[in-house]
Amino acid sequence: MASPVPQPTSREPLQPMPRKVIALVATGIALVTIVLVVVLWWWGTAGLSGKELVTARLDALRTGLSIGIGGGGVFALYLAWRRQHATEVGLVQKELDQADVARAYELQREVAEHNRLHAERVAAATEKDASDRRVTELYTKASEQLGSDKAPVRFAGIYALERLAQDNPEHRQTIVNLLCAYLRMPYPPRGDENDADHRERVQELEVRRTAQHVLSSHLRPAAGVTFWGEAQEVNLNGATLVDVDFSGCHFGEADFGEAVFVGTANFVGAAFTRLASFNRVVFEGFAQFVNVKFDAVFFVNATFHGSNFMNAAFRLAQFDGARFRAAVRAEVAEAHHPRHGGSDRPGDYFNTAHFRELGNFRRASFDAGVDFSDVTGSGLEFGGACFGGVTKFNRTTILAECLVDDGAGQFIHAQVSTGDVATRSTWPENWVVGEDGVITERPVETSASD
Repeated sequence: MASPVPQPTSREPLQPMPRKVIALVATGIALVTIVLVVVLWWWGTAGLSGKELVTARLDALRTGLSIGIGGGGVFALYLAWRRQHATEVGLVQKELDQADVARAYELQREVAEHNRLHAERVAAATEKDASDRRVTELYTKASEQLGSDKAPVRFAGIYALERLAQDNPEHRQTIVNLLCAYLRMPYPPRGDENDADHRERVQELEVRRTAQHVLSSHLRPAAGVTFWGEAQEVNLNGATLVDVDFSGCHFGEADFGEAVFVGTANFVGAAFTRLASFNRVVFEGFAQFVNVKFDAVFFVNATFHGSNFMNAAFRLAQFDGARFRAAVRAEVAEAHHPRHGGSDRPGDYFNTAHFRELGNFRRASFDAGVDFSDVTGSGLEFGGACFGGVTKFNRTTILAECLVDDGAGQFIHAQVSTGDVATRSTWPENWVVGEDGVITERPVETSASD
C-alpha cells in the first residue's frame, strides 16, 4: 500500500487591498502631516521671536515630518506584511496543489493497479473456466468412449484419459478411479473359441490389458515426470486382472479385496504406504511379492496357487484363513527359487521376510509346502494352521506360536496334513509334531533361548 502524502498546514488568505484605499491612506497621512506641521508651526511658536522662533519652527517642522514619515513607515510595513503574507499563502497553496497532484497520482496508480489485478483475476478465472470446460468435455467424451461397444473406441477413451491426467494433476485421482471402475466391470476371461462372443472377449482382454498398463505405468516413481504420485488410492475390489504387472508401483490405500488374478500377478518391488486389502482374493497363477514393502496388509481368506514373499517387509500382516493350495510346477518353482529341488520343493516362499509387529497365519493352510527360513521381526502366529508338503523354518528364531483360542476357550493346534512331511521339514525348535500330525509347543523354558 502506498505511503500517505504529507499535508501542509493551510493559511487563510487576506482579501486584496484596493488601490484607492492605499491612495486614501497615503493622502490622509500627508494631510495629517501637513496639518500637524502647520499647527506646530503657528501655534507652537506663538510669542517667540528671534532665534528661539527659528529653533521652535524647525523643531515643529521636524516633529511633524517625523510623525508623517513614521505613519508612512507603519503603513509601508503593513503593506510589506500583507505582501509577505500573500507570498506565504501562495507557497502554502502551491504545496497544497502539489499534494493534491500527488494524491491524484497515487489514487490513479492505485486505481490502475486495482484494474490490473482485477483484469488478471478475470483473465485467470476466464482461463480456468475455459480449462475446466475443456477438461469436462474431454472427460465426458473419454468416458463415453470407454463405454462404447467397439474396442477401438474404448482404446481411444483410455489413452484420452491418460493424456488428460498427465496434463491436469488435480484430476489424476479421478482418472485412476475411472480406470479402476472400468477394470471392476464383470469380465469372463475364459470361454470356448467357438462361442459367438469369443472375438469380443479377446478384444476386451486387450482393452483391459491396456487399462492395466496405463494404470501401473503411472504409479512407478521410476517413470519420472509421468509418475502420478505415491498417494494415489486404488480400488480394484472384485476386479478381474489378467497377467497384471504392478512391479515397482507405489500405492496409497489399495483395495484388491475379492479380486481374481488370472495368470501371473507381479508386485515385485512395490510399496504400499497405507492399508492394503487382499481379503478373499484369488491368485490363479503365481503371485510375486518379492521385496514388497507393506504397512498393514490383509490377506484374510485369500487363495494362492504359488506365491513368493521373499525379502518382503511387513509392519502388520494378516493371513488368517489364507489357503496356499496348489504346488507350483517344477519348472516355475525352479525359476523362482532354484535352491530347492526334487520332492523338497515348497510351493510358497516367505524366506528372508521381515514382520516388524506381527505375522498372523492362524487357520492358514499350506498344501504344497512353505519356506519360512531366515524370517526376522517380532513374531509369527500359526494357531490352527495346517501344513502339507515340506515346511522349513531354518534359522527362524522369532516367536512362532501354534496355539490359538477358538473363541470357546479351547486352544486349536497347528497340524501336519501328511505323515511323512514331518521328518523332511524343519520346524521351529519350540514345536513338537506328534504321531497324529498335530503340532504342540514345548515348555516355555525349552524355547527361551530362541
